[in-house]
Amino acid sequence: MQKIVLASNNAGKLAEFQSLFDVLQLEVIPQGQLGVSEAEEPFGTFVENALAKARHASAATGLPAVADDSGLSVLALNGAPGVYSARYAAMNDAGKGDADNNALLLATMQGQSSRKACFVSVLVYVSNPQDPRPIIAEGVWWGEIANEPKGDNGFGYDPLFFVPDLDCTAAQLSAEQKNHFSHRAQALKILVKRLAETQTP
Repeated sequence: MQKIVLASNNAGKLAEFQSLFDVLQLEVIPQGQLGVSEAEEPFGTFVENALAKARHASAATGLPAVADDSGLSVLALNGAPGVYSARYAAMNDAGKGDADNNALLLATMQGQSSRKACFVSVLVYVSNPQDPRPIIAEGVWWGEIANEPKGDNGFGYDPLFFVPDLDCTAAQLSAEQKNHFSHRAQALKILVKRLAETQTP
């Protein structure tokens, strides 16, 4: 099987990627196993950060690489916390970690009439560090910001991300359900389809 580097050391992401990439005969290896350091993420958009991470991993290993950048975008907050989702509270001197991020988001949403939001995942595949035609796939999962956290599954903003069509938060879904509906699952399916198309003469 051809090897491909995943610009992440997240075990959950690795399992999700590998299960879909198996059909393309691609073996996904987390960058940590190859001694690759974390890349800088200085940009204000998901696509730029994902591209930077993919190029960094490919340059360090000489292998094709795939990276994702993802987060929560709230319409009433002009897209915030966006690419800073994981560091939202820390950047505002409001603590650190998921619980503090959620608490700050709830406080910031006080008085907002619109609570529409989406989870976004942008995946980028490069065949080499100078690849002029990176494959880019975006998945978007729409929902609303709940008035209080609900559910014990998931991580990040899942307890506050209410999905009207499912009548529950992302944290109230099983892992299997979330992997079916999520932004990352959507992006992965698009990426796998486009990769398969590039392998066709």
